[in-house]
Amino acid sequence: LYFGVNPSTCDRVMNRSAADRCAFVKSTPDCTMADGFINYLYTVFCLLPPNLTPLTITLCVSIIWLLFLFVILGLTASKFFCPNLSAISSTLHLSHNVAGVTFLALGNGAPDIFSAMAAFSHPHTAGLAVGALFGAGIFVTTVVAGNVALVKPFTVASRPFLRDVIFYMTAVFWTFLMLYRGTVTLGETLGYMSLYVVYVLTVIISTYIYNRQKYSVNTSVQNSEYRPLLPYLESTSHILLSSLNPVDHRKWRRKSWRWRALKVVKTPLEVLLLLCIPVVDPDKEDKNWRRPLNCLHLITAPLVCVLAFESGAYGEYMIQGQFPLWLLVLLLGLFLSAIVFCTTTNDCPPKYHPLFALLGFMVSAVLISAAASEVVSLLHMLGVVLSLSNTVLGLTLLAWGNSIGDCFSDITIARQGYPRMAISACFGGIIFNMLLGVGLGCLLQMVKTQSDVQFESEGLLTWVLAGSLGLSLVLSFVIVPLCHFHLGRTYGIFLLVFYAIFLVIALLTEFGKIHTVST
Repeated sequence: LYFGVNPSTCDRVMNRSAADRCAFVKSTPDCTMADGFINYLYTVFCLLPPNLTPLTITLCVSIIWLLFLFVILGLTASKFFCPNLSAISSTLHLSHNVAGVTFLALGNGAPDIFSAMAAFSHPHTAGLAVGALFGAGIFVTTVVAGNVALVKPFTVASRPFLRDVIFYMTAVFWTFLMLYRGTVTLGETLGYMSLYVVYVLTVIISTYIYNRQKYSVNTSVQNSEYRPLLPYLESTSHILLSSLNPVDHRKWRRKSWRWRALKVVKTPLEVLLLLCIPVVDPDKEDKNWRRPLNCLHLITAPLVCVLAFESGAYGEYMIQGQFPLWLLVLLLGLFLSAIVFCTTTNDCPPKYHPLFALLGFMVSAVLISAAASEVVSLLHMLGVVLSLSNTVLGLTLLAWGNSIGDCFSDITIARQGYPRMAISACFGGIIFNMLLGVGLGCLLQMVKTQSDVQFESEGLLTWVLAGSLGLSLVLSFVIVPLCHFHLGRTYGIFLLVFYAIFLVIALLTEFGKIHTVST
C-alpha cells in the first residue's frame, strides 16, 4: 500500500525540459521504482524519444501492457489460485468462512503487508501507510464486496458476517485512535497484532461448534467417493502432453468466434502457467494427479517463486556471495522430482498429493502479487507522466491497482459458487492487512529506532478516509440484518454508489473545495 516511488518528488520531472528528465530520474533516489520488474520511469524518460512520452507511450503501449497483466491476473486467479484454495479447504475440512479469513486473506494480503512494512521504514511515511490502508479498506469492502453481491446474490451467514464487521470496526477504531494520538507504544503494537489472532481463533471456534452438530450426518460418505473407477492406460508422454492442453474440444465447438479468438490469445500464457503451477481437484476421481507434470512442477514451481518473489529480488541472491540461490532451488527440485517420479505411478495419486495444492496456492499467490506489483508500478508511472498528485493517485489509480489481486480472487471465487468465502475474504483480508501490516511495520520500526513510532497526519483527507470507512461498516452492520442477511444486487449497487460518493468527497477535499473552518 506504499510504493517504491515518492510522487511528491518524482512529479517534478515533468517540470524539467525533455533533455533534463532522464538525468533527473537517474539522480533522484525516489524515482527508483522498487516494486516491479521494469523501471517504467527510466524506460519512459531515458530509453524512449521525448516526443513519444505524452501520448503514444502513455496511452497506447501502457494500455496494451496493462491488459496483458490483467489477463495474467485473471488466468492465475481463476484457473490456479481458486481451485487450489478450494482443495486446501476440502483437505483440511475448513468451512468457507475459515478459508476466507486465513488462506485467501493471506494470498490477497501478502503484497500489502510487505508494502506497509516498507512504508514504516521511514517515520514520515507511517501516517501515509495507515491512510492508504484506510483507502484500500473502503475499496475492498465497497467495490469488491459490491461486485461479489452483484455477481452472485446470496444469503450470508448471519453470525460470521456480524462477527467480521464488529472485528473490523474495532480494528478501524483502534487505528483511528493511534492516528489521533500520533504515537504508538510497544504494548499497544503487540495488543494490536493480537487482535487478529483473537479474530482467527474466534472464527475457528465458532465454525467448529457449528459444524459439530452436523458432523454425524456426513461421516459415511467420505472414503469411496474419489477412488478411480479404472486405472489409466495412457503412456507417461501422452499424459504430459494432454495435461498441457488447455483447450476443451467440446467447449471449443460450442463457443462463439469471439471466445475462440480470446482463447487463442490466452493459450500460450495458460500453457506456461500449467507448466509452473500444480492444480489439485478433489472433485475428480484422480484428484487431477498427473505424474509427469506434477514431477515437473517440483522443479518449476519453486524456481518461479524465487524468481518472481519481491519482483525478482532473490533471483540474483548469492549464498555467501558464491552460490546462486536459484541454482540451489533448481537442484533441490530435481532431487525431489526424481524421488517422486520413481516412487509413484501414473494411475494412483500418492498420499501426499494434497501438498501439491499448497504448492500451487503459494506459486499462484506469488504470481498474482508480482503481476499486481507490475500493474501498480505501471499506473504509478502514468500518474507521474500525467502529473497526478500523490493523493489523487492513491485514491484512484494506485488504490484500484493495489486491489486488483483481491478483485480477481474474490469475484472469481464468487462466480465459481463460493460467495460466502469471497465475502469473508473481503473483511478477513482487510483485517489481516490492517492489523498485521500496521502492527509488523510499527514493530520493525521500534526495533530499528528503539523508540515509539510517531505518526504524521496527512491532514483532513486522513479523517475523511477513516470516517468513510467507519460509516460504510456501520451502514452494512445496520442494513444487512434489515435485509434478513440477503446480499442481493440492491446491496451491491448501494456499496458502489457509496464508494462513488466517497471518492467525490475525497477529491473535493484534496482540491480544497472542502476544508476545515479556521476559528
